[in-house]
Amino acid sequence: MAMDPHVFSQLAFGLVLAGGLYLFISEKLRVDVTAMLILLALVLTGVLDSKQALSGFASEPAIIVAAVFVISGALAATGISEHIGAWIGRAGGRHEWRTIAVVMPVVALLAAFTHHVMVTAMMLPLLLRHARDRHMPASRLLMPMSLAASLGTTLTLVSAPAFLLANDQLQRAGAEGLGIFSITPIGIALVVVGTVYMLLTRWLLPKRSGEGGEDDYLRLGRYRTELLVVPGGQWATRSLADMHKAMGKSVSVHGWLRDGQRRDDLTAASPLLAGDILLVEAGADELMSLHDDSGLDLNAIARYGDSLDGEGKLQLVQTVVAPGSEFIGRSIRELDFSRQFHAVIVGLWRRSGPVAERLSDARLREGDLLVLWGRANRFAELATHHGFLLLAPFAGEAKRRLRAPLALAILGLTILAAATEWLPAPLAFLLGAVAMVATRCVDINQAYREIDVRIFVMIAGVIPLGIAMEQTGTAGLLAQGLSHLVAGWPPLAILLVMFAVAALLTQVMSDAATTALLGPVAIALAQVLDLPPTPFVVCTALGAVVAFLTPIGHHGNLLILGPGQYRFGDFLRIGLPLTVLIALVSAWMARWLWLGGQLLPHFG
Repeated sequence: MAMDPHVFSQLAFGLVLAGGLYLFISEKLRVDVTAMLILLALVLTGVLDSKQALSGFASEPAIIVAAVFVISGALAATGISEHIGAWIGRAGGRHEWRTIAVVMPVVALLAAFTHHVMVTAMMLPLLLRHARDRHMPASRLLMPMSLAASLGTTLTLVSAPAFLLANDQLQRAGAEGLGIFSITPIGIALVVVGTVYMLLTRWLLPKRSGEGGEDDYLRLGRYRTELLVVPGGQWATRSLADMHKAMGKSVSVHGWLRDGQRRDDLTAASPLLAGDILLVEAGADELMSLHDDSGLDLNAIARYGDSLDGEGKLQLVQTVVAPGSEFIGRSIRELDFSRQFHAVIVGLWRRSGPVAERLSDARLREGDLLVLWGRANRFAELATHHGFLLLAPFAGEAKRRLRAPLALAILGLTILAAATEWLPAPLAFLLGAVAMVATRCVDINQAYREIDVRIFVMIAGVIPLGIAMEQTGTAGLLAQGLSHLVAGWPPLAILLVMFAVAALLTQVMSDAATTALLGPVAIALAQVLDLPPTPFVVCTALGAVVAFLTPIGHHGNLLILGPGQYRFGDFLRIGLPLTVLIALVSAWMARWLWLGGQLLPHFG
């Protein structure tokens, strides 16, 4: 007797799902590769046709996620993220409770419109430095910051792939979709509850100093260099204070030369004149930014750049003075680098010890790192010279600080267009990302690098998983079984069940995969119970996003695990009570928003 095609598709889907879950949990393959294998298996077994299988790549969630990555990159490239992080450090003061009270809401707000892992990565070195300077245990600050970044993703629809997938599933089921701020009331409540919880229970946090401070040899500090004010450039006749405001405090001026003479009488309010030379120290990103600034020029390039003959692209590279090098003890002026190696020394980093006021007077030491300017095809001789170690491209990323107001304006207009539904959210964010590139707030190559292809591909791959679960009837079967289990239960309890199932599953799977798998079950369960599907899907997505039970459940937690010297049990001790509290708040708020429940508890 021939097998019922419907039963066969359910069995085939069950086998594909089991294999996919095994690969997701075991991590034998990357999540994006696993998602692609699931997609192909669903097509080869006939569960989905090719159009359904590939629909995820053109889906709204995939488009919005890619656009948000580009917008996040533009905020970083224009220095906005860095300025906000520095402000947080200043506002945190010298008290642990105050730092937590400032950091958590602001980090949550940042994560609402950018990628939360990027926010965590940006804040990590700032908080490590803040903790070291104020003699605080770093472990008391990093976990609240990481939790706030995850909680911040509940403030808008676009900040977490899980919510975008939930919205996509609701629209496919014929229900009304979610607006960009539909879940914001829940997000605000969760950020407030999370912040208060961390302030009241911070004594549970471990006291460990943390790792990765600036004393790490691989964390290069400031490079010594010289800047020439270009005639007719944007800084000529403007004050030093104006330049400082645009460049940020990470560029410090320790000398000002005019007509070849040091001028100690000039102040921050004094105007810069064409031909002035500023003796400065700057980080790698800032040095690259200064190099790209049309109103300034690196003095060494202005003086000796024309002597670099040959063809090929001009670029910045870095090299280290080798132990026993013949150049140790000789000044940069004596070396005549442009003639001997067809390159110009434009910057110097030294681990410790004094450096001469003028770069050309600096006598080289073992371990000094030199930043060189020259043509790629002339570096061959330098790369093989025994006096130097490691010839590599300069690691700085230019900041486009002057375009920061423009980037903020584009972000604001993007959010406004999506929130007022003047444009559909995918189009609004896609337009915002394109505008960031078109207005040169972020370089096109950097914009492409900012897109995490793994997350994009994984989202495109798990969307067909949800379609198959619904189409084969598997979601309906699971919903029927679950409905028998929760028969007679109040809606609040059922919402808590959906949150709990997602919270457990997301510890071994990504939030997007968890939502793709359980979302159709939540919709089918709501239909069986004759209730609106929105609160059930939203609680499922919330469980996938904000369950803080283990360090492996969220990428942000993995970032702070080493620097904060955390142990597995630290997350469980802090996260279990918090997750229970978050589950109650999420279910209560969802019932109020979509099921007509009371906002305030009624004790009568």
